[in-house]
Amino acid sequence: MNDIVLTGDRPTGRLHLGHYFGSLANRVRLQDTYPMYVMIADYQVITDRDLPGDIQRSITDLLLDYLAIGLDPAKVTICRHSALPELNQLLLPFLSLVSVAELSRNPTVKDEIAHSSQAAVSGLMFTYPVHQAADILFCKGTLVPVGKDQLPHIELTRMVARRFNERYGEVFPLPEAMMGERPLLAGLDGGKMSKSRGNAIALSATEDETAALIRRARTDSERLITFDETRRPEVANLLTLGSLCLGRPPHALAEEIGYGGAAALKRLVTEAVNEFLRPIRKRRREHTEADARQILAEGNARARERAIRTLDEVGAAMSL
Repeated sequence: MNDIVLTGDRPTGRLHLGHYFGSLANRVRLQDTYPMYVMIADYQVITDRDLPGDIQRSITDLLLDYLAIGLDPAKVTICRHSALPELNQLLLPFLSLVSVAELSRNPTVKDEIAHSSQAAVSGLMFTYPVHQAADILFCKGTLVPVGKDQLPHIELTRMVARRFNERYGEVFPLPEAMMGERPLLAGLDGGKMSKSRGNAIALSATEDETAALIRRARTDSERLITFDETRRPEVANLLTLGSLCLGRPPHALAEEIGYGGAAALKRLVTEAVNEFLRPIRKRRREHTEADARQILAEGNARARERAIRTLDEVGAAMSL
């Protein structure tokens, strides 16, 4: 079986540099090598929030971000979760293969629950990993570019595929995770970089917005800048961010700054990030919202054809 890449995002806000170095850069590299599906998981927005917000606006922004980083709709199929009813039909047989105890042990779900805006944990949130399994397996995805925090979901997807095959016959491949250049980039407050926690630099941020965010980043009072992830995690994180954007080792950046202190560090990182984002910002301006809607309509049609074929195979295997 030829490899197929499946990846995607929830439309809950603008994509940021953590996404880029954790997963997005891999997608751009892989699109010339493998067939690829990019899922905009709009139904999954309501897993951890009572009100979804302006999903239409978020979907458009997400698609424009995809185009800005260099994803080519002639090479990849960009689709929307809610446009694929067959995908959701896969949830029933998949849920029958997973125990409540196994879902409750998922560390990513635990973390999402801890940061949820909901008063109580919904059944949708609890079964979130199985939704992701359906996202991956509807197109028989074999390669999944993810950040480190998503690895437990890939393991559960492999378990679902394995159990389905053992019970009903060989239908699904076992997907593999593909890690990005920097699997987990910390946020500017020292925690996980997240669009929902306000500590991330969006790919669509202006130069002034980027500068303001980096000015507020946590550092420490030591004048000499050194790269020490254990003793000085905030300083190390800024050096890492500058390193990724410049393509230079973080230790070399620290030596260049020397006794310049936090102000010089932030100045260097601001210049590095803005220079890195400049071509991305330019490509984003070249596309319109009408472009985004047309690309999504075409992608939805192609993805649904694939989903229908997979669901037919599942029904035949289960003798439904």
